[in-house]
Amino acid sequence: MKKEKYNIGITGATGLVGREFIEILEERNFPVKEIYLFASENSFGETVAFKGKDYIVDALKEDSFKKKNIDIVLSSPGGSVSAKFSPLAAKEGAVVIDNTSYFRMDENIPLVVPEVNPEDIKYYSNKNIIANPNCSTIQMLVPLKPIHDRYKIKRILVSTYQSTSGAGKKAMDELFYQTTGVINAKNGIYPEKFPVQIAFNCIPQIDVFADEGYTKEEIKMLKETQKIMHDKNIGVSATAVRVPVFFSHGESVNIETEKTFDIKDIKKLLSEAKGVKLIDDALNDNPDERYPYQTNVAGKDEVFVGRIRKDFSVANGMNLWIVADNVRKGAALNAVQIAEILIQKYL
Repeated sequence: MKKEKYNIGITGATGLVGREFIEILEERNFPVKEIYLFASENSFGETVAFKGKDYIVDALKEDSFKKKNIDIVLSSPGGSVSAKFSPLAAKEGAVVIDNTSYFRMDENIPLVVPEVNPEDIKYYSNKNIIANPNCSTIQMLVPLKPIHDRYKIKRILVSTYQSTSGAGKKAMDELFYQTTGVINAKNGIYPEKFPVQIAFNCIPQIDVFADEGYTKEEIKMLKETQKIMHDKNIGVSATAVRVPVFFSHGESVNIETEKTFDIKDIKKLLSEAKGVKLIDDALNDNPDERYPYQTNVAGKDEVFVGRIRKDFSVANGMNLWIVADNVRKGAALNAVQIAEILIQKYL
């Protein structure tokens, strides 16, 4: 018999994504019976409000999931922590929707964007874990999937303009304090979270360098795209850049398709696509209606697309500007959407 309400656990509950989990569960009236909040020892005893009630945050321990009958765990405690605790939650019968990078490339664990490959959620039972993709991959693929279905994408070139919230609260604080320091002409801008000053600067490195001069963030976008789209022939070349913005990532995306297209048809297709908001009217008197930008999409659910135009340097090429709230759609909302499909179709 199908349950009416579900016991939900949240790991990393006091972090940016964890708090967004809680907010979105309440906003979307997710059928929560009991909610259990877990974080590091440093957050033990903090209180978090949910539906008018304060809940005490517990320290995440090896026995945290025992005898609680938790149905779903929304997990965002960091990769090394999740590597240990997500399997423990799964062993106790919970389905873990994990926002870290640790499980994404496990061939037995589905990697899901609900607007792109919701059918893969059915494979959750392999390990009772579903992986949430990288924020940049999520927002890129939501609008590219309908284009791929109709015109077949061969190749993607993407440059990301990623906000500091993607690196956590300390990174946002660093941007704030450095910005005020520069404005007030204070001596000493001390980078801690980033290798160099982030205020009034762009840093063309996200994560550590790996193979052939690419960073791990850039390699994630390639591998995750191919896994989610079930197409290893899609070429992806990424350059990931950190920019002095608090929330929301921007992406300049160039694609090449196998089939010819008309830009008007592309715009119509995206205007009707689930989870996509088209803003593409360059001559509009209202700047908010010309194209999306990062400060305007913070707190929004959709992935916003604009500046759609043909690339005349290659056959069947086009350019798009894609923007989304990385903490919301790029992390917490995507996980909650997975949970919604999970309870509707599979649990």
